[in-house]
Amino acid sequence: MTEAPEMTAKILLAEDDTDMRRFLVKALQNAGYDVASFDNGLSAYHRLREEPFELLLTDIVMPEMDGIELARRATELDPDIKVMFITGFAAVALNAGNNAPRDAKILSKPFHLRDLVNEVGRLLAA
Repeated sequence: MTEAPEMTAKILLAEDDTDMRRFLVKALQNAGYDVASFDNGLSAYHRLREEPFELLLTDIVMPEMDGIELARRATELDPDIKVMFITGFAAVALNAGNNAPRDAKILSKPFHLRDLVNEVGRLLAA
């Protein structure tokens, strides 16, 4: 059982797979996080411009704006935002030429929701 954070951390989730997005939101909310979710990178980016978030949790391959571009823009807006990629394509995220934030965490699909919640907690506590 993971303890809820003392101050509710705000997480921005960008994931184009509807079922996956629903599962992730439910798991993170059950762990005590405040989650705003979007089905594409461009919509998520517009939300990031409106309010600050502690963590950007994003898929890499998405329509309109991919997760790497979203993460790059997010860290330009807020250098302190933490970034975690969730992807079935870990090698893409690790490519040095794609300008992904250097300290971003990568969680490869498939993963257990408990692992996601634990990784999010560790990243936010760091």
